[in-house]
Amino acid sequence: MTEHEMDKVNSENQPPVNRGYGYETIQLILDIIIVHLHFWYYIFEHIYQLFLKKEEKDVRGEIVLITGAAHGIGKDTALEYASKGATIVCWDINERGNIETVKEIKAMGGKAFAYVCNITKREEILQVAEKVKKEVGFVSILVNNAGIMPCHPLLDHNENEIRMMYDINVLAHFWMIQAFVPEMIEKKHGHIIALSSCAGLFGLKNLVPYCGTKFAVKGVMSSFYEELRTIGLHEHIKLTTIYPYMVDTGLCKKPHFRFKFMKLISPQEVAKTIVSAQRRGIMEMSIPQHYLYLEKFTNFLPRKASEAVNDFLNSGVDSDL
Repeated sequence: MTEHEMDKVNSENQPPVNRGYGYETIQLILDIIIVHLHFWYYIFEHIYQLFLKKEEKDVRGEIVLITGAAHGIGKDTALEYASKGATIVCWDINERGNIETVKEIKAMGGKAFAYVCNITKREEILQVAEKVKKEVGFVSILVNNAGIMPCHPLLDHNENEIRMMYDINVLAHFWMIQAFVPEMIEKKHGHIIALSSCAGLFGLKNLVPYCGTKFAVKGVMSSFYEELRTIGLHEHIKLTTIYPYMVDTGLCKKPHFRFKFMKLISPQEVAKTIVSAQRRGIMEMSIPQHYLYLEKFTNFLPRKASEAVNDFLNSGVDSDL
């Protein structure tokens, strides 16, 4: 055995160095200092960025897939993306409405494709996804928009209604992500947009299951971002969660509000905000924008204080039964 080999054996047989509590204490102090520096740096960076207008990325040449594209927010989002030069893939169970969206896009000189898909069925999602990849190409922007919104008291909901709401509003997000994100990871390029709701920020009567689904979407996007961040992919695959107030699409049948400024929002306004938020790389956006900040502020308030504000504003939906 050579001298070098003997030194190696001896070093391997040595017990691990015990650095002691003093070293650990110093390391902890350094970590606390570093996290404080990072914390305040990112706070001031965020405040600074609030006053900056982020540049909107070009989406020409991108393939955008939108669920629920036959009407409402989905249709207007498809039209908005098409006007920016993107290729649109329209998914909906409503074949007639879906084809009509594609016709409107083509009439304006855009490029679009229609696919019928029942997004409550995981296997069907995976099958249609493969078809899209072969016939259209790599889907780089995914808009999980489809949703349903029955409005009545929890005890008046039946089992099928609640299960269907979770299948469409929540579970479909998982299946769509599993269908399209692997290719985004492979290419290190992609953006996922999820439609939550202001009902995913605040609890509302007559919308208990619906609020549950939209709170769930918020949680899915937040935790999925954390997964991407820990493997270093969050800079390549972006996530955006949108929280619209009540939108004039027909889903919200009996809205009520005390003040006129809290009126229904047009799907066109929501679509423009969705596309702009995605192009600027914004992770969360409520419509109107101040609702997201209001939610964060009310989290610091005592429960009864926030209830007093809710009673004063007196907005929501009445039962559709």
